[in-house]
Amino acid sequence: MKKAKRNAVLALLLFVLLVAGFVYTILFGLGETKAGRAEDIVLGLDLRGGVSVTYEIVEDDASDSAIAATKDKLQRRVDNYSTDGEVYQEGSNRLTVEIPVDTSKYDPNKILDEMGRPGTLEFMDTTNYELFKAGKEYTAALTGSDVKEAQGGIREDQTTGQKENVVSLQFTEEGAKKFAEVTAANVGKPVYIVYDGTVASAPTVNEAITGGSAEINNISTYEEAESLASTIKIGALPLTLRELRSQVVGAKLGSDAVSTSLLAGAVGLGIVFLIMIFVFRFPGFIASIALSVYVILELFFLQTLNISLTLPGIAGIILSIGMAVDANVIIFTRIKEELADGKTTKTAIKNGFSKAFSAIFDGNITTIIAGVVLLGMGSGSVKGFAKTLILGIVLSMFTALVVTRVLLNSFATLGVTNKKLYGEAKHKKVVKFSKAFKFTGIISIVVILCGIGALFVNKNIGSRGNTLNYSLEFSGGTSTTVTFDKAYTLAEAEKDIAPVIAEAAGVSQGTIQIQIVDNTNQIVFKTSELNEETRTAVANALEKQFNLTDDKIESQNISSTISSEMQRDAIIAVCIASVLMLIYIALRFSDVRFGAAAVIALVHDVMVVFMVYSVAYLSVGGTFIACMLTIVGYSINATIIIFDRIRENLREMNVKQVGYDTVVDTSISQTMTRNIYSTLTTFVTVLMLYILGVPALKEFTLTLIAGLLCGLYSSIFITGPLWLFLKKHVGKKAKAVAKEAKQ
Repeated sequence: MKKAKRNAVLALLLFVLLVAGFVYTILFGLGETKAGRAEDIVLGLDLRGGVSVTYEIVEDDASDSAIAATKDKLQRRVDNYSTDGEVYQEGSNRLTVEIPVDTSKYDPNKILDEMGRPGTLEFMDTTNYELFKAGKEYTAALTGSDVKEAQGGIREDQTTGQKENVVSLQFTEEGAKKFAEVTAANVGKPVYIVYDGTVASAPTVNEAITGGSAEINNISTYEEAESLASTIKIGALPLTLRELRSQVVGAKLGSDAVSTSLLAGAVGLGIVFLIMIFVFRFPGFIASIALSVYVILELFFLQTLNISLTLPGIAGIILSIGMAVDANVIIFTRIKEELADGKTTKTAIKNGFSKAFSAIFDGNITTIIAGVVLLGMGSGSVKGFAKTLILGIVLSMFTALVVTRVLLNSFATLGVTNKKLYGEAKHKKVVKFSKAFKFTGIISIVVILCGIGALFVNKNIGSRGNTLNYSLEFSGGTSTTVTFDKAYTLAEAEKDIAPVIAEAAGVSQGTIQIQIVDNTNQIVFKTSELNEETRTAVANALEKQFNLTDDKIESQNISSTISSEMQRDAIIAVCIASVLMLIYIALRFSDVRFGAAAVIALVHDVMVVFMVYSVAYLSVGGTFIACMLTIVGYSINATIIIFDRIRENLREMNVKQVGYDTVVDTSISQTMTRNIYSTLTTFVTVLMLYILGVPALKEFTLTLIAGLLCGLYSSIFITGPLWLFLKKHVGKKAKAVAKEAKQ
């Protein structure tokens, strides 16, 4: 016993030391790089401000080397503005450029223009280079189109054995003739290789080169040779880029979004702590400690894993804080049930974790499936949301199954075993939820039909004209978000601001869609797709007319091509997630009817939330996908809890004697309190984000709240009864089950 207590003390001491270490790390960082420091978490463009643009490669037969060279060219240009900028490939024929910069210091439209402009690579002799420097007319001996290939490497001198860094050049047939002429005329003199106005290299000509190939030597490092070869290849293999999507984000969101979200998280977390302690007593206090550890680990891994934090990503963290409570609620509910059955505190803790594990594991895995689909099919900020959501789920499982377990067992070993500190589950009266299915089913159908009906209403309302309020991501065009010095009404915006935009953009005033952002001075103007020159004209006109600065104006451009793809991807994402969940649940529960019931319930929840989008005419865009898949993932969690209890009761209850109806009703009654508490804690954190968060998150969090409430409703009134219906009416044994139910 003394040894057990000593081990418990050591475990608690080790826990305190580890937590202290992580706290120190997120505050000050480790080593010279300050790894793990929270203030170094990378902020996405929507928080930091900057420019993002996605290009489509026009050439159908672009080679990998040509794409790589084009990426390198774009990256070099990005580096002129920010060392944190990034160029990456999407799919086989798209390149995305992201440049976090202060848009008040740089003209964002000028940046966009420079990014898409074809590069120039020229070979000049001394005379023409001097003319070029003086800003006078000159003639380049060769251009990038005359170069067929460039390769950096290391050559070993056959006589001395000395190694040398070189760049090998291969010219086109026409380029070989030009190069022979310029080298013959400049023996002993340099030939300047100029890329985008800057000298990349100036090798001295040793002799006339007539064979169509050449070698540049006297290069100090291999890396320089590779870089020079890449620069030359860029000029030799220019790819035509067509802008698909662009976005200019002012930096004003950053500080407000982060500070208000932190406040929302802190307030929400504090309320959750109070709820947990009030309901679960001492285990609730332990859960509060575990949740604090969860937040610390979340900050640590966001920085060390270099996950870019976006605005929806903040929502993902706040949401996952609420979801982190869920596993603890399941465990503590089980512990209270074990204590009510007369078990000792230590045994109740052991059994509680054991019986809760399958529900926690299955529920979180299905939510991760939704997150993985988001990660694979989403883009930009949606991927940021998916990353933080997945990270949050993994950490919540760790803190619940490891941290909470270690702390509870350690304190129990040290004598904290009074049952009054843990509470005992009261005997729950079995409510016949299955009997109410015919009524709740009708209610659900009516609600869903209202959402469908609203589509036709929206179509015929003059100010709307569309079945859904498609955002720029789904409709295509240009969106300009302006933060004015005062709030405008819709009528004032139509009268005073829309004419300014219409004149500058050269569009009809009647084609401009105007959206007032509630409780702010922000207004969103949507027009047909505008080019860079026109967007600049609009920004200049607004700045002049309303005395605005650059950082008060944000713009986003998305072509109709990419918007139609996003609509398609949204549908595919939900379908893929649903199918994968069905397969997983069917395998885990060894009954496809569990999977079918779960997916039908998910479709129910998605349709109800869709009704909210339809009736309230909320913006349907990239975050719509994130919202729907989050609802899918969260709803399935509650469904898993009920199915897990049904599976357990099927083993423990005499089904032939009591019938499947009683099994289902008992299971729902036993898990109802857990579902309410879990939904409540998640609801609180999301509600705080809705109340205290920035306007850009209002619609997102509103629909999440609707999804949470709908998930609670369906977990009690739809999921279990639906499985019972399928059990009675679908499959070989359905008739026998139905007969048992009647008896």
